[in-house]
Amino acid sequence: MNLQTILHSVDDFVKKEDIFQEEIVTYHYEGFCPKTKQKLTLPRTILSEKIALKLCAELDKNEIKMPKGKMLGVLIVKDNLGDLKVIKAFSGFWGGKKEIRGWVNQIPANSVITMAEKLTLQKLDQIKYQIIALENISVREEYNNLEQKFQQEWQSLKKIHQVRKQVRHELRNELKETIINNSNIEEKFKILEQESRKDDWQRRNLKHKWQEILQPLKDKVSLADQEIRNLKRQRKELSRQLQAQMQTAYSMTNFAGESLSVGSLLGKDFIPTGTGYCCAPKLLHYAATNNLIPIAMAEVWWGDTSPNGEKVNGHFYPACESRCQPLMGFLLSGLPSFEVRKSSANLPIIYEDDYLLVVNKPSGLLSVSGRGIDKFDCVEARFRQIPTAKSYNHLKTVHRLDQDTSGILILVKDEDTHLKMSQLFAAREVKKIYEAVVEGMVKEDRGIIDLPLWGNPRSRPCQEVNYQYGKPSVTHFRVIERRQEQTRLELIPITGRTHQLRVHCLQGLGMAIRGDRIYGKLEQNEDRLYLHAREIIFTHPHTQTIIHLTTKTPF
Repeated sequence: MNLQTILHSVDDFVKKEDIFQEEIVTYHYEGFCPKTKQKLTLPRTILSEKIALKLCAELDKNEIKMPKGKMLGVLIVKDNLGDLKVIKAFSGFWGGKKEIRGWVNQIPANSVITMAEKLTLQKLDQIKYQIIALENISVREEYNNLEQKFQQEWQSLKKIHQVRKQVRHELRNELKETIINNSNIEEKFKILEQESRKDDWQRRNLKHKWQEILQPLKDKVSLADQEIRNLKRQRKELSRQLQAQMQTAYSMTNFAGESLSVGSLLGKDFIPTGTGYCCAPKLLHYAATNNLIPIAMAEVWWGDTSPNGEKVNGHFYPACESRCQPLMGFLLSGLPSFEVRKSSANLPIIYEDDYLLVVNKPSGLLSVSGRGIDKFDCVEARFRQIPTAKSYNHLKTVHRLDQDTSGILILVKDEDTHLKMSQLFAAREVKKIYEAVVEGMVKEDRGIIDLPLWGNPRSRPCQEVNYQYGKPSVTHFRVIERRQEQTRLELIPITGRTHQLRVHCLQGLGMAIRGDRIYGKLEQNEDRLYLHAREIIFTHPHTQTIIHLTTKTPF
């Protein structure tokens, strides 16, 4: 495949027979037309997802790498001849470049304003490096080290004086008891008082000595901090200028042939940084200005997991809520109505009755929707959108699997069943058996991992072992197979903490689960997390029969 070509044939990515067999919709890009207020949609289909993943595979094959992960987008379009084609885009910059041959260009801007924006960005960069330099001046480290040394000396002296004070207190009490029989008592009291004053003087002297050393350094640090505050004020003002420039700099065109600036589209003073730089706006603007009709679009994360853990390689994401979603109504305006086959859940059902629905969840799909539009696609949503499935309207998960974990997931069809199943889970009367592959050779054939887990608010979504704040967390493990410096394990969680098995393998066994992009090695380029909920055993809340469900481990 020639990645330097902008307009690709669909069969560059997939087999021809797949083109008309993969119309299942997994998500809808949507917005409201600013003029008619009509709801407009553009689907993400299985076909568009396959094309996006093939694009990622081609980049990997050509050993094209990014220091950090990158959002990539593909748009299936019809050209003037009615043939299906594919265009591709990347979000933001690629190695510092706005444009790369073969990829959709950045949305063009007014040249004069673009130059002003460039100068403003240069000034912002200068300020950033000035702040970094001031934050790392040598005197700051020198001051911190000496301040620490002073505190150590101060605490050490205080402890000595506290011991002396206690000794003097005891001596005074003894002297008071012998005051009638001893004529030298008053002199001894004076000596104790002198010792007390001597300790006070020693503390004051230590403070004064260190103040003479620290104050000049502290003054220099304070001056640097003041300069940092001034620079941050300048940065804030320049950012305001940049926002004002952006309001008129970038114009977008829709399929009705209308062009409007980003500022007039959003209708607000503050425009989020990067607006118009994401894949979806770039793809739709390019299609609208090149007489291409969109059919389906997909945006996929490629590369290392994002620092906050929210973006994972090979996972698909909708239009971002702050920058892209507000533009979708305008960008989709003028498109013809699509008659695309309604989405089915497209998930394997392994058990169903009047009360329960049990599915085999794939890796990469959420159990329930999260906060934000990019967390919408999930097991619950996929079943609820099936128009003929009335029994799925109130479907609700009774427990959860991590997005990266595959396997058995139980959903209930009514509130009564939800309550009863929740009670079973709370009472630990549901046995869950997982299978995992860890990076390394586990020595013990079986064992128990008992490590308390805590979700540190400063490092979410990561969990950590913490004996002070952590909740009791217990996992039983058994070795299934050792092979090629990897161990296949059977894991039985007794408790059900977030990321329990992932952290217990890492901290309890000293080995991360293969493909774990949160707790494992950053350089791993696995297609998934090697953790699967293989079996589940519980008593049916209505029939009281034992339900034992098993799935095949997909790795």
